[in-house]
Amino acid sequence: MSKDNSQQIQSQILDAYKNKSALSICGGNSKHFYGHKSNATSLDVSEHKGIISYEPTELVVTVRAGTQLSELESTLNESNQILPFEPPHFADNATIGGTVACNLSGPARAYNGAARDFVLGSRIINGKAEDLKFGGQVMKNVAGYDASRLMCGAMGTLGVMLDVSLKVLPKPETEITLSHQCDINQAMFNMHQWVKQSLPVSASCYDGSQLFIRLSGNDSSVNSSRKIIGGEAIKNSPFFWQQVKEQTHTFFKTNKPLWRLSLSSNTPPLDLPGETFYEWGAALRWLKTESSVEEIRDKLDALGGHALLFKNNTLDIQAFHPLSNGLLNIHKKLKNAFDPENILNPGVMYKDI
Repeated sequence: MSKDNSQQIQSQILDAYKNKSALSICGGNSKHFYGHKSNATSLDVSEHKGIISYEPTELVVTVRAGTQLSELESTLNESNQILPFEPPHFADNATIGGTVACNLSGPARAYNGAARDFVLGSRIINGKAEDLKFGGQVMKNVAGYDASRLMCGAMGTLGVMLDVSLKVLPKPETEITLSHQCDINQAMFNMHQWVKQSLPVSASCYDGSQLFIRLSGNDSSVNSSRKIIGGEAIKNSPFFWQQVKEQTHTFFKTNKPLWRLSLSSNTPPLDLPGETFYEWGAALRWLKTESSVEEIRDKLDALGGHALLFKNNTLDIQAFHPLSNGLLNIHKKLKNAFDPENILNPGVMYKDI
């Protein structure tokens, strides 16, 4: 069911702007663990939902932000199409607005692109209650600053997303996942070599003893690549990657702090206590550890990477990696331009932003 709730949302933001009272944006609340909690008044956007337009032949869909991710994916599936960045849900009521706002992507991200790479346009209401529209439904409509993609990963701190236009892609004709027993050094070597050969790799991970490689494409390319890679084909490949994407895989069942480490994929295994799960050709590493935040972030700073405390923030520390003074200044200027009274999701990412 399609429902336009934009006027009610805009009215509530206008009242908050006039009263200088903070708002906490809430859709499906499926990512409540991500970032920092806000004690501000709740702004429920879940009723602003529904698919506005969908042109399968044009590979474009425009949807209201409160639309459940499962509904959108089901509609795309009817036309044998997908969201190429393979977004995680983390709960049945996950929305497309929350997905884009957090810029969350799944196993295919390293090979297809991130959520922001498929955002063509958006409509938002900023902290001054202004209804703004950016981009369009084709890439050539994007001129000047690409403000639509700026909303990806801003976690609602710059504006409340109303609508978003996304590029979609056809579902692969064939998929298969192959596994190899090996150590991490061999796994990293293989992941890099196979990508260099332009094989149709669409996902990769290493769990500490086994390397898993997913091939996606037409029958011919997948079958020929399978001969090059070798290994054993696993049963129920979609279910395996679903577990990785939704973090229901055994590795993620922990009460320890779960860190999301982003760094160059050719970086050797880190000398940090705990267990590591490798994704995205080793550019994304999940670390479950009770090491100090200083030890982890000092190590990542030295390597030019960053560390985000993704789940189980029992330490009550800054979840997002601290910004350099230059980047922090840019963030503050953007926040001031879009939300001068700091009413939208204050402190969810960084203090005073």
